[in-house]
Amino acid sequence: MVENRTTAEAVTAGTAGPRQDRPVLEAPDIARVLTRIAHEIVERAKGADDVVLLGIPTRGVFLARRLAAKLAEITGRETAVGSLDTTMYRDDLRLRPPRALAATEIPGDGVDGRLVVLVDDVLFSGRTIRAALDALGDIGRPRAVQLAVLVDRGHRELPIRADYVGKNLPTSQRETVRVLLSEQDGRDSVLLGQRDAAPRSGTAADD
Repeated sequence: MVENRTTAEAVTAGTAGPRQDRPVLEAPDIARVLTRIAHEIVERAKGADDVVLLGIPTRGVFLARRLAAKLAEITGRETAVGSLDTTMYRDDLRLRPPRALAATEIPGDGVDGRLVVLVDDVLFSGRTIRAALDALGDIGRPRAVQLAVLVDRGHRELPIRADYVGKNLPTSQRETVRVLLSEQDGRDSVLLGQRDAAPRSGTAADD
């Protein structure tokens, strides 16, 4: 998960990792799994007419936009896409330093009665997604909510499961998953590495 937040579902960074980091997905793999997820969304939703994609900042927003483009290629219609910041809905606000708020952008037609697909980069503990559900509840009442993630690394602390997964990646608690996307990092890659004793500059701590 995933995101460029102080408390994250994954460790992400805009710089290349240490030598022990190994790629598990590269740019062609990421493009391929996003295409598959887009087709799965169309199949399960019987089209994408009422689908709204909401990316969780930061990298989830980029992934949501890419999925929207792929859905448009498949269906020939534009898919509503926006972003949903979870910062003020997290359950660890008292335990972490203050953090900057990211943007929440809801498409003009809103989310009421629609199928909302939350999009994030890595699913880990599930706490960011819980916060996203709380944030979404203050915005409207979708007819259903689904979750799409690029990587599911396991270690769930809450009963949350993704509906669409690019790659299931079993990990240990000592390992880190770093997602790099060209919009933010200049390249597309998912890297698996070992947790440092102290977080590297530019990274976010695991949630």
